[in-house]
Amino acid sequence: MSTIYYSPFFSPISRAKKGLFLVLLAFLSFGLAASAQIVNKDSLSLVSKIQSDKEKLVKLQNSVAEKTKEKLTAAEQAQESADDNRKAANKLSNDPQDKKLARKADHDASDARSDAKSARKAADRLEQLNMDIRDLTERIAKNETKLSKYVTSYRVEATAVSVPIPKDSVHQ
Repeated sequence: MSTIYYSPFFSPISRAKKGLFLVLLAFLSFGLAASAQIVNKDSLSLVSKIQSDKEKLVKLQNSVAEKTKEKLTAAEQAQESADDNRKAANKLSNDPQDKKLARKADHDASDARSDAKSARKAADRLEQLNMDIRDLTERIAKNETKLSKYVTSYRVEATAVSVPIPKDSVHQ
C-alpha cells in the first residue's frame, strides 16, 4: 500500500491561491520592468542634457578671454575719444568763433558718445556671458543631483523587491 501524503498545494483552493500568487508575481515583475524603463528613459534624458550643457559651458568659457579683450579695447578707445573731445573743447573755448574748431569739437563729441556706448555694450556682453556661465553651471549641478536621485532610487527599487517563492512538495 502506498501512503498518500496530504499537501496543501494539491487541493483545489490551494491551486487557486498558487495561481493568484503567480499572477501577482507576474504583474509585479512587469511593473518593475516598466518603472525601470521609465527611470532609465528619464536618466538618459538627464545625461544627454548634462552633456549638451557641458559642451555649451566649454564654448562659453572659451569665449570669456575674447569678450574681456573686446571690453578692454572698447574702454581704451572710449578713453581716447573722451581725451580727444576734451582737447577739442578746450581749443574751441579759446576761440569760440572758429567754425572749423566747432565742427571738429562736435565730431569728437559724437565719437566720444559712440565709443562710450560701444564700451558699455562690450561690458554688458561680458557680464551677460558670465551670468550665462553661472546659470549653466547651476543647471548642470541641479541635473546631476537629479540624476544621482534616479540612480539611487533605481538601486533601491531593484534591491527592495524580493518575493519568496513557496516550495511545493514536488519540486524541492
